[in-house]
Amino acid sequence: MLAIQWFPGHMAKARKQVQEKIKQVDLILEVVDARTPESSRNPMLDEIIGEKPRMVILNKQDLADPTLTREWVQYYQDQGFAAIAIDAQHAKRLQQIPQLATKLMAEKIARKKARGIRNPMIKAMCIGIPNVGKSTVLNRLVHRNIAVTGNKPGVTKNQQWLKASDNFQLLDTPGILWPKFASQTIGMRLAFTGAIADAVFQEDVVGLYGLTYFMAHYPDALKKAYHLTDADLQAAPHDLLVKLTKTQGFGEEFNRMAERLIFDARQGKLGRFTLEKPGETDADIE
Repeated sequence: MLAIQWFPGHMAKARKQVQEKIKQVDLILEVVDARTPESSRNPMLDEIIGEKPRMVILNKQDLADPTLTREWVQYYQDQGFAAIAIDAQHAKRLQQIPQLATKLMAEKIARKKARGIRNPMIKAMCIGIPNVGKSTVLNRLVHRNIAVTGNKPGVTKNQQWLKASDNFQLLDTPGILWPKFASQTIGMRLAFTGAIADAVFQEDVVGLYGLTYFMAHYPDALKKAYHLTDADLQAAPHDLLVKLTKTQGFGEEFNRMAERLIFDARQGKLGRFTLEKPGETDADIE
């Protein structure tokens, strides 16, 4: 399997900045992609965050499998985190974030009020890997397009404080990946959903990974999108990719068909999907 890694220089700088700012915040908002909740969590963050209260925000729920999203929210709650699924792009359930933040900080707010502070400020740091929608979440919360957004990883390069309300302040941070993935399945998931720059992986390898996954878990989506039959889905994934390349008008350019499948999935043309399940290990699928 092709090795996928992507750790630009600005990510190392961003990690250091997060470590420096962590003492200034009360709460961590960890934004993940609802289609790859666990794979889109940076394992280095546990060490950086320490015991800070944390809210896991499963963004892009409109693109994810709704049944699995509910399971993932419950999974993180069982792990002791506050967890919520949202669709920041369409501003669905966004206001539950400050409400939940206030609930999480209730004791600290009470202590500050006891010291005479009338309207205690909650300072939250928003973190996550590239292209999970952090900046969109922040822009919706502050009701202005302040945080830089873009449908590609690595857009946010610097940290900035944003005021969501009189008592809720947010720190935007650049998306941070980590130097080495624990498994290449994680790399495949992140590449397929757009967390890794397209220039650093081979479309045919990642596209074939996605096709194989959809054949096993979402066959009806493939049948509907590409007019396939049950018999087509009994073929080996590589053979089906060859057939799709021809029937979709790409001749023998497998890369172009693989790229088409990747972008069809990202844009929702293959329906709502999630690439991992709670409690699943890479050994279960590799």
